Amino acid sequence: MAKHESCQIDDRNVIGYSPLMLPHDLKSTVPLTKGSYGTVEGCRESIKAILNGKDERTLLVIGPCSIHDIDVAKDYADRLNALRKEVEGTFVITERTYFEKPRTTVGWKGLINEPHLDGQEKVNEGLVIARKVLAYNAKIGLPSATEFLDPFTPQWIADLISWAGIGARTVQSPTHRQMASGLSMPVGFKNGTTGDVQVAIDAVIAASKPQWFFGLDQSGKPSVVRARGNPDTHIVLRGGKSGANYDTASVKVVQEMLRKHNLPPKVMIDCSHGNSGKDYTLQPAVFENVIKQISEGNKGIMGIMLESNINLGRQDIPKDQKALQYGVSVTDACIGWDTTERIVMDAYRKLR
Repeated sequence: MAKHESCQIDDRNVIGYSPLMLPHDLKSTVPLTKGSYGTVEGCRESIKAILNGKDERTLLVIGPCSIHDIDVAKDYADRLNALRKEVEGTFVITERTYFEKPRTTVGWKGLINEPHLDGQEKVNEGLVIARKVLAYNAKIGLPSATEFLDPFTPQWIADLISWAGIGARTVQSPTHRQMASGLSMPVGFKNGTTGDVQVAIDAVIAASKPQWFFGLDQSGKPSVVRARGNPDTHIVLRGGKSGANYDTASVKVVQEMLRKHNLPPKVMIDCSHGNSGKDYTLQPAVFENVIKQISEGNKGIMGIMLESNINLGRQDIPKDQKALQYGVSVTDACIGWDTTERIVMDAYRKLR
């Protein structure tokens, strides 16, 4: 009988393991202060009230497609926070602080995974940087929103998040629906990449029910997580391969679908992605159309999302990090700050 060189039967394609810092250790290093707690929880409660029809304001989730530079992140947060204070009688603003990026094939996986944009895994460092960004926002009074891609990530940063999104690529994932059932903040599920809305409705229903699933506790110990179900979920219309779905007729069709499932007819509109035909310059037109629908009486539109950065457009990640353009996205193209401020203030004047 031939002699085998190795009897290894598992981990054949695994190069190695890198220990992660424990969730409670990171939270001790970058703590949630009493004032920050008020920022996070206050916004969560406002969003819940919007979903329940007890607050007539509109939720705005505004910010970069992805966070890649902590100095730019603080600069943007300061600007958005000043705008938030000006319009808070009409809008509840939370910053889009996305640290994990789903890739169609391969590419930069986001700040948590690759904080130096160099293709090197530095997850522990990325978690610290991400939490510092969120802590800064909470300290100045600006709530944060994010997309949870890896189902373990919430244990390190969820206490600083006021709204969470589940993306178009993961909306059908049972793992993400189960995760959402245990999250402590309102969660929005995007329609699928094809434009399929039913998958998002199914996700809302699944996440509202009690679930149990594999996870980690605060000490990092593998556990079975038992969740009671999240009652504060909704869908996000982002268009898809079938076209845009932000227009009046499309929104009404979706709201009727929600009613047939005995769900509140509450929807958020994403002005980017399929709704703008992946053309960032069209985001303002989408935003203005949605504001018009709200002004004409559609109170079921509970929120709007914009991809915005300090400077417009996008850039490829250069080999020389010194060549990075300040405040320009390294993922999807964004509208610039001047445009962001203008369209939000215009909407404020129309709706107040």
